[in-house]
Amino acid sequence: MSISSLTQSHQVFLNYRGEELRHSFVSHLIDAFERHEINFFVDKYELRGKDLKSLVSRIEESRVALAIFSTRYAESSWCMDELVKMQKLANREKLQVIPIFYKVKAIDVREQRGEFGDNFWKLAKTSSGDQIKNWKDALECISYKMGLSLKDKSSEADFIKEIIMEVERVIRAIRTVEREDDGYVNHFRNKKKFRNYNCTYELPVFKNIKTKTL
Repeated sequence: MSISSLTQSHQVFLNYRGEELRHSFVSHLIDAFERHEINFFVDKYELRGKDLKSLVSRIEESRVALAIFSTRYAESSWCMDELVKMQKLANREKLQVIPIFYKVKAIDVREQRGEFGDNFWKLAKTSSGDQIKNWKDALECISYKMGLSLKDKSSEADFIKEIIMEVERVIRAIRTVEREDDGYVNHFRNKKKFRNYNCTYELPVFKNIKTKTL
C-alpha cells in the first residue's frame, strides 16, 4: 500500500526540486511514507518519456500535496508549473497543499528574494510574462498557507517526523469529512474561516527540541 500503482489514486503528491533533494531529504521522506503506509506519488516512479500532462494527472488524482521549497526549487519550470496547478486545485477545494520550507525562508519564497529569488529571476528571463505572473501568484499564495519550516542545524529526522504527523492529520480529516453526509466540499465550504485563499496566514517554524537553534 506504500506506493500506489499507476492506476490507483495517489494520496499525497510530492512537488520538489529533484536534482537538489531526490537523493537526500526526499529519499528519507519517502522511506518514512512507506513505513507509515501513506500512499504517495513522486516523479521518480513516473514512466520516462512522459510530458508535464502526465504529472498534472497525478496531481489531479491526489488529495494532499507537499510543496517542498528549497534554494534551487525555482530553477525548474516543471516545479513552478506543478505549483500553479496545485494552487488552482486548492482554490477549487480539490487539494490540500502543505508548504514545506527546506532550509529556505518563507518570506524569500513569497517575495522571490535571496538565493531563492536569484534562481527564480534567472528562470523568468527565459519565460513569458503570463508564466511569470502565474508563478509569482502561486508562490505567494502557497507560501502563506500553514506549513512547516526547517532551519539550518536542525534535525532532519525530527523534521520528517513532524511532516508525517501533519500529513496523517490532514488525511484523517479528509477521510472523516468524506464519511459525513455533507461531504468533503461542503465541509470546507462551511469552514471558510480556516481556509487560506486570501493568503493571510503566517507560517509556524519547526524547532528542533534537542538542538538549540542559533
